[in-house]
Amino acid sequence: MAHSQPQQAPTAPPATLFLFGASGDLVKRLLIPSLYSLSRAGLLDPSLRIVGIDVAPGDDDSFRQHLEDFLASQADDAEAGGVDLEQWPAFAQRLSYVEGDFTQASTYRRIDEIIQASDTGNALFYLATAPRFFGDIAERLGAAGLLDEGEARYRRVVIEKPFGHDLASAQALNARLLSVMEESQLYRIDHFLGKETVQNILIARFANVLFEPLWNNHYIDHVQITAAETVGVEKRGSFYDKNGALRDMVPNHLFQLMAMVAIEPPADFNADALRSEKSKLLGAIRPWSKDEARHNSVRGQYQAGHFRGQPAPGYRDEPDVDTDSTTETYTALKLMVDNWRWEGVPFYLRTGKRMSAQDKEIAICFKPAPCAPFRCSEAQRPESNYLIIQIQPDEGIWLDFEAKRPGPLMAMETIQLGFAYKDFFDLPSATGYETLIYDCLTGDQLLFQRADTIENGWRAVQPFLNAWQETPHVDGYAVGQDGPANADEFIKRDGRQWHRIGGEQGQGPL
Repeated sequence: MAHSQPQQAPTAPPATLFLFGASGDLVKRLLIPSLYSLSRAGLLDPSLRIVGIDVAPGDDDSFRQHLEDFLASQADDAEAGGVDLEQWPAFAQRLSYVEGDFTQASTYRRIDEIIQASDTGNALFYLATAPRFFGDIAERLGAAGLLDEGEARYRRVVIEKPFGHDLASAQALNARLLSVMEESQLYRIDHFLGKETVQNILIARFANVLFEPLWNNHYIDHVQITAAETVGVEKRGSFYDKNGALRDMVPNHLFQLMAMVAIEPPADFNADALRSEKSKLLGAIRPWSKDEARHNSVRGQYQAGHFRGQPAPGYRDEPDVDTDSTTETYTALKLMVDNWRWEGVPFYLRTGKRMSAQDKEIAICFKPAPCAPFRCSEAQRPESNYLIIQIQPDEGIWLDFEAKRPGPLMAMETIQLGFAYKDFFDLPSATGYETLIYDCLTGDQLLFQRADTIENGWRAVQPFLNAWQETPHVDGYAVGQDGPANADEFIKRDGRQWHRIGGEQGQGPL
């Protein structure tokens, strides 16, 4: 039975939203559909205006038509945000376009004129550009006085990942940004945190007394966090070949999930309290030496194979990828957190492309019950209980546990208890950006990363980057496989197994 959402969020205050990089894929595929959804839900002030900025030639009409043509071509794509083209013209009146070079002072003078002509001084600058422009744009906004706030106006900047490519570059970018604005003005966005199931981790942990007493090293054996994709690098070959799976996914997506699972209870759910706990958690990740980093990691790269009966190229055959590339498309890491709650509990993180199924999940494995009461052999001992937080697809939470199989013998079987979001709530078509853009407009930084969190994340992965730079070997795996063979050996040496990718909930390990 579906349940309607009981609360209606208030309308965001009026503002002018500037989209730098307006002709790019992010704007047309995700940001505009998200803004359209917010508008239809009544969450945008009627006076809010959206201004695209890019060097590509164009004007208001061509910008609107370009977006409409793209959305029409994506009408059957759920990730397009469910845009109703019959109602598009009313939303399109919010849109305008500035043809301008990000490096020219004239562009920022035009931005200032638009703000001065608006009914409000509020401005949100969304940097949907290549990362190399982040620092330059921020500094030019600052030099033009466009980041100066007053009592009745805000000025905020939104920055997409990747936020740096190692610890040193992240620290340098933070320094540039914070030289022209306050931390309270900066929104480092990770669309993963806009997903309902990710946010629900906090509710599941802290609003249910049956979980939190068990949420420690006395009862939890280990934690697995998986982000498996069936797609390859597609049109991102040039970007991906310079970054790889670790940089692309671990310091942002996977570390944010790890932080949600592992933080201490915050004093309350305000932004400062929650982000402080996240920063402390990531700062407590044990810093491996180079040798330890090699021992506690696996690198893989997909090779040509077949997926669902169709041939698929290997990574080195993808467009804009070096034919001798040693960039990883799969990585698995073992991390330890040095605090009282998690002492001795390994966290296994893995992510990869061209795997057997799309699967983003957190698998929390509890310690098995003692065998003695059942007078059982090692082969018959009770299975470990798993709590599975499924993020994509089929969002929900599942718990498996042991029950007696009917019959005269004292025989056990694993059964499952679960909650699927779609069975209880009406989930509108969404990109994952709606909540985050709304939070940017309303000034809620709860789901955004702070400078120290970013730097602690890079500090934790830097040993792996250093080790791999010296030893850049990657192991192959065929398209449709779940990583290289040594990834299984990697976890088996600890007496553990990976949770099944894309399997039915409650099936447990491989």
